[in-house]
Amino acid sequence: MTISSPVPRSVAAAARGPSRLVMTALIALFCVLWSSAFAAAKIALVDCPPLTLLTVRFLVAGALMVAVAWALAGRPRLTRRDVVSLAILGALNNAVYLGLSWTGLTTVTSAFAAVIISAGPLLVAAFAWPVLGERLTVVKVVGLLLGLAGVALVLRSRLMGSAGIGGEDPLGTLLVVLGLFSLVAGTLAYKKLAPGGGLWVGNGLQCLFGGLMTLPAALLLDDWSTVRLTPGLVGGFLWLVLAVSVGCYAVWFFLLGRSSATSASALQFLTPPLGLLFGWLILAEPVVPLDLLGIVPIAAGIWLVTRGWPRRAAAKPET
Repeated sequence: MTISSPVPRSVAAAARGPSRLVMTALIALFCVLWSSAFAAAKIALVDCPPLTLLTVRFLVAGALMVAVAWALAGRPRLTRRDVVSLAILGALNNAVYLGLSWTGLTTVTSAFAAVIISAGPLLVAAFAWPVLGERLTVVKVVGLLLGLAGVALVLRSRLMGSAGIGGEDPLGTLLVVLGLFSLVAGTLAYKKLAPGGGLWVGNGLQCLFGGLMTLPAALLLDDWSTVRLTPGLVGGFLWLVLAVSVGCYAVWFFLLGRSSATSASALQFLTPPLGLLFGWLILAEPVVPLDLLGIVPIAAGIWLVTRGWPRRAAAKPET
């Protein structure tokens, strides 16, 4: 259909999608919220077993987001495929990823866990071509390799104990690594399945499904007598529900819907420096020069991999 009248500038801008400034602000917000979760979880886990904390967090956050979706758009209309897809995503992005990584977080430092999770973009890039058909350019490869180099520098100081914390727990490390693989699978599955229902209801149902899946494990494995209602637990729980589950995941799926899986997941390269910052600032975890040196290639890698976002924002989200 031909449009004879001029298109208002505001309408044209809306059609192109979010501006570079808006996308940059959302990227910054996502990175801060995402990285803060490790320190907040570490604080809350002192007074509550991991699976119990996750179950309550998922159910509360999921109920809040579904309520918001209902208030904004009325009763959600979902197909059977949408519900199944959201259940799969709830398992990968919530129950398995956080269930494993938070259990591991009870025996490793928050900064170390943040560094492990930040390696996700390399795994996403490795599987995005065969699974999603995404083209991996030379520039993105260079950016991903730079990010890997930065992560390796930070990881080395932690594994060698040069940060003054000694060696990390092998079992805890393995659990966090397995959680990382689940998150990568969830990222690819989101792009592949592309469930309907909108951002709020989709994220909310993922949390609810995640809570229902972790509940049996929490009942069987956690010792509820160890739960203590302290300021650290209450504050950490509220931050994890409102800032991370509701805020961070909403921003994450917004960004993921407007970029390739490889570009979106490259944001996780910001996790090491921010994870180190929160660990040092909140938990007094030590930071050494080798940690700080790793920030330089990480930042360069992010810029190379994500610099095409404003152009991609105008396109229809990949499925």
